Amino acid sequence: MTARPEATANVRAREMNLYRRYFDLVVDGTKTIEVRVQYPNLRTLKAGDHIRFVCGRDDALTHVKRVTRYTSFEEMLDSEGPEKVNPTSPRDQQIADIRRIYGPEKEALGVLAIEIELVADPTP
Repeated sequence: MTARPEATANVRAREMNLYRRYFDLVVDGTKTIEVRVQYPNLRTLKAGDHIRFVCGRDDALTHVKRVTRYTSFEEMLDSEGPEKVNPTSPRDQQIADIRRIYGPEKEALGVLAIEIELVADPTP
């Protein structure tokens, strides 16, 4: 998914950056839960919204199916299932990876599990 197809370019979407390894899992449809902390700008995120994930020059448009709030990364993984967050990594490794991205002060803001589905590329 490199260039923005005309039909999806006009969809109003929040843009979020993703590391390549996670971006590729979103694009292939195996990562269905995106993890974020509850920054003020994400408090209004809800089912029905769109997120355009960006990695370098690539982007992928997704539809938000559900947003669930948790108090910790452990609680979120136990409830959502680690295979939905990163099917290529065991739970303990995911916790370590997430905590490298978000320190304890960020986790204290609250954890969001954002259930997403890829919006199909309408080009023939």
